[in-house]
Amino acid sequence: MSDSSGSWGSTVSAIDRDSELPYYEQIRRTIIAAVEAGEIVQGDAIPGEYELCRIFGVSRTAVRQALGSLEHDGMITRVKGKGTFLSATKARETIANRLAGLFEDVTERGGTVTSRILLREYVPADAHIATQLGLEPGADVLVLERLRFVDGLPWSLSTTWLPRAVGELLDDADLEGGSLYRALEAEGVMAVSGQRVLDAVMADARTAELLEVEPDSPAMRLASVTRDGSGVPIESFVALHRGDMSSFVFDIGSTVPTAYGMRVDPAS
Repeated sequence: MSDSSGSWGSTVSAIDRDSELPYYEQIRRTIIAAVEAGEIVQGDAIPGEYELCRIFGVSRTAVRQALGSLEHDGMITRVKGKGTFLSATKARETIANRLAGLFEDVTERGGTVTSRILLREYVPADAHIATQLGLEPGADVLVLERLRFVDGLPWSLSTTWLPRAVGELLDDADLEGGSLYRALEAEGVMAVSGQRVLDAVMADARTAELLEVEPDSPAMRLASVTRDGSGVPIESFVALHRGDMSSFVFDIGSTVPTAYGMRVDPAS
């Protein structure tokens, strides 16, 4: 990134005051050029507004417009109290429409997933979780809350509930550096079918702090119930993914499922 003088090297040029391009657009293009030249890399801090004003000799209005445009495009992320950083490229996640976890989805693309376990204990299932897992209310379930990191960056906050009989199979499993699904497979429990629901939410204060985003930032919530080959529920989970780093990819065919109570005829 920039050195103490605020220079990015060959990519930085003075504002062309005779150009038809607005100042903010020239600043925006200069930052993009610095990224393409490798002078700014994922996670690097972008100079603050006052420093950018000094570098380019322009008003804060032009700088704010440039940063606002880059933020809208997902190139930068503003973290309250820390500054502005070059965002990671959004992960094109396919876990919404196939039986894979974040670990499998990311490692297939050559990325690295690690987890920080925030909660791992047995609790009585409430009515909702009991229904999803086919249990009596109050039955013991393992609740597992994990902050997931992709290539070192906080990516998602997931909470998983498993029936005690399934959860006990994970007592010795490494769930910080490994996959929950693979750990279950090693014990003979296979995830075979399920239903996943994806919706958009706003990150609450705790989630925002853990994911290092602003409170009320957009997030993608993925909820699922997973079953084994006999159709028995083995897992229920809810995962909140950072909206500025995640996009979900769906494969579609000619059969259109019922959604929101309506069926759409693809031939119509």
